[in-house]
Amino acid sequence: MLMALGQFVFEIPNLTYHELQRSTAWRHASNSRVGAREATQYIGQGEDSFTLTGTLAPEVAGRADSLQTLRAMGDAGLAYAMVSGTGRVMGAWIITSLQEGGSAFTQDGLARRTDFTLQLKRVDDEQVDATGDPSAERMATIDNGSRMGNVA
Repeated sequence: MLMALGQFVFEIPNLTYHELQRSTAWRHASNSRVGAREATQYIGQGEDSFTLTGTLAPEVAGRADSLQTLRAMGDAGLAYAMVSGTGRVMGAWIITSLQEGGSAFTQDGLARRTDFTLQLKRVDDEQVDATGDPSAERMATIDNGSRMGNVA
């Protein structure tokens, strides 16, 4: 296992990535001063994001429906617990975008090779419970919105 995002596991039988980039920012407020550099004050953590790029080749490795599963997770708008392959809990993350491009098509129009880029953003851990399942409060909001005909 390379990593798990909620119940989705990045591994050879499912879907793997070949590149992982992380970007972390910190916030500093600043005030202009005459004749001196700006005065700054640390005000907290900023955005933390991951970008995973990989290739899906169902005839070799990976399941053809893996990207559909990730897209459905993104559509749900929920936060998922991320755990590294070494067992390190990395907090709660949301899926902000999924890009894919196919090549080497079969006669039926199915891509033999699909390159993808998945972007994740860190959110407060309270948005996910200890089991990695979406919080009951968030699920209730989505369920109520769905019953009312609203898009969650």
